[in-house]
Amino acid sequence: MENLVLKEDRGAVRILTLNRPEKMNALNTALTQGVLDAMLEADAATHIRAVVLAGAGRAFCAGADLAEFRHLTPDQSDAVIKRADLTCRVQMVMSQISKPVVAAAQGPAVGGGAGLAIGCDMTVVGRDLKFGYPEVKHSIVPALVMTGLVRALGRKQAFEMISLGRLIGADEALALGLVNRIADDPLAEALTIAEAWAAAEPRAMRAAKQLFYRVSDLPTEAAMQVGRDVNAMMRSFREPKP
Repeated sequence: MENLVLKEDRGAVRILTLNRPEKMNALNTALTQGVLDAMLEADAATHIRAVVLAGAGRAFCAGADLAEFRHLTPDQSDAVIKRADLTCRVQMVMSQISKPVVAAAQGPAVGGGAGLAIGCDMTVVGRDLKFGYPEVKHSIVPALVMTGLVRALGRKQAFEMISLGRLIGADEALALGLVNRIADDPLAEALTIAEAWAAAEPRAMRAAKQLFYRVSDLPTEAAMQVGRDVNAMMRSFREPKP
């Protein structure tokens, strides 16, 4: 499992790289667990302030490893539930950890891989991006990545994407607001973003990220109240001037 997610620290930035290039980084159980563990480990590391999630080889992530599906059958209900729970956790972990995460995605980012890419706080993609949710074409449902897509995209566009299974390129993904930037070298661009995050006051960055996700799920008045509380708290983040 250690080799399935490569870890590299560049100052206060940790690069996590999915490392099944021969399988286009398809998410089998071991890789899925490895991503989850690596994200939690990065969050706990006091010297790390930002995270980059990348994929080795020509693909960011080709989604779930369909070869495992023959073992995840109704008569193996415990294994099915355990895998579903693991997938839910890994699809949420990027937004749940306190440190900001940027994806650097090239080539295919489909199904669960698409979920990982847009589940990060920011997403940089290469010009060769192939993004989408083709599960229905394989007679399965993008059940565990649908929530992230619907939250990131309008209802009509999201339903079109999951029901038709069409893959889109970088320009269309940017126009839809699914990604932040297109770059010839997405990893280098993602590192630039992560280094800017790492230079910020860590308590302010942590509070900003946590508040961002809290207010997105609250009614306006409740969101403003939470924002007011953070507004008061943030004054302690700044060093007093002599």
